[in-house]
Amino acid sequence: MGIRTGIALILLVAFAFVAAEDDESKESVIEQLVVETLVMPETCTITSTMGDTLQIHYTGRLMDGKVIDTSLSREPMAVELGKRSVITGLEQALVGVCQGQKIKVTIPAHLGYGKRGYPPTIPGDSALEFEVEVISLSQQTTWQKLVNDVLPLVCLALVPTLLGLVGLYLYNKANAQPQGKKCKDKKNKKK
Repeated sequence: MGIRTGIALILLVAFAFVAAEDDESKESVIEQLVVETLVMPETCTITSTMGDTLQIHYTGRLMDGKVIDTSLSREPMAVELGKRSVITGLEQALVGVCQGQKIKVTIPAHLGYGKRGYPPTIPGDSALEFEVEVISLSQQTTWQKLVNDVLPLVCLALVPTLLGLVGLYLYNKANAQPQGKKCKDKKNKKK
């Protein structure tokens, strides 16, 4: 009876170990973003690009099916692509979608909340699954494109230029002799 119990216990531990490895391998298999189209509208003439604004409804889940967040009981969420208003994986999945399209996105941990997670709702190193419906799509205007693309470059050039001018001003001010002091020195020498 003792040997049978020991063998059964060893088999049970081995089975639990294999099952745990299986669960870990499922999590580690999700290393890249996976986007599946669930519903595609009949006409799709405009697809989203960086800078566009989308109104979306979403439901986010852990891989075990536990819902972590949903917008279905609220107003649709506005997402301006390129502004990092959502996690990286979800933003990447929203590029190239149409108004009316519904997608399912599987996001690896490194494109989601990473090693830290989002306690207490999302554990660290968690892959996520989102179902997203694109309610509306607004393309960026020419002015938005100018602000988004050109303005950062102008600011990037402007900041070092301004710092250089301030430095030059301070350098010249430090090296310039005050006029009042020269006059006093000349008067002292004449006496």
